[in-house]
Amino acid sequence: MRKIIVLNWVSLDGFIACNQGETDWFPWDSEIEDYYEERQGRADTAIFGKETYEVMSQYWPDPTRTISDRPGIIDFMNNATKIVFSTSLVKADWNNSRIVNAIDRSEVEGWKHSPGKDLLIYGSGTIVSQFSELRLIDEYALMLYPIVLGSGKPLFPNISERMKLNLISSRLFSCGSMLHTYSPEN
Repeated sequence: MRKIIVLNWVSLDGFIACNQGETDWFPWDSEIEDYYEERQGRADTAIFGKETYEVMSQYWPDPTRTISDRPGIIDFMNNATKIVFSTSLVKADWNNSRIVNAIDRSEVEGWKHSPGKDLLIYGSGTIVSQFSELRLIDEYALMLYPIVLGSGKPLFPNISERMKLNLISSRLFSCGSMLHTYSPEN
C-alpha cells in the first residue's frame, strides 16, 4: 500500500513559510539534497494546495534550474504526478498536474490502494491539516530548522483536536537542522 507522507521544513515555532510565503530562511546544502533526492526516489506523486502549487509550478519548470546539478530532484518535481487541491484554480499547466476541488476520503484512500509509489505533501498547511483530521497521513517527515520566525504560515492551521504522533526516527544534519519522522498514533 502506498503511503501519504508530509515532507516539510518547519521553523522552531511551527511555521512552514513567512507571512508572504517566503521560504528563504531554511538552509539548503548537499546533505539535505541527498535526503530529498533519496526520499523522492520512493515516491511518484506530489500533493499541493493552490498557493504551494503556484510557487512550485513557476520555479521548477525553468530549464536553467540546476539545484547543484541534482537532475533527480528536478526530474521528480517536473515529471511526478501532481495533485492540486483548489476550489479556485482554473487550470494547472505544469506537467502531469490535475486539479481536485475537494478532499474526498474514499478517493484519497483509493489512491493509497492503487499501484505506485508514495505520495508526498509539500508545504500546503491547510491540506496537511485536512488530511490529518481525516487520518489520511501515514508519516510526517519534518525538517526542523533552528530559526524562530515569530509569525507566518503554520504547518497545522485549523486543527480542531489533539493529534498524538510517535517518533520513528531523528537525524541531525550538519547545518543544524533536525529531521524528525513521525507516524500518527491510531
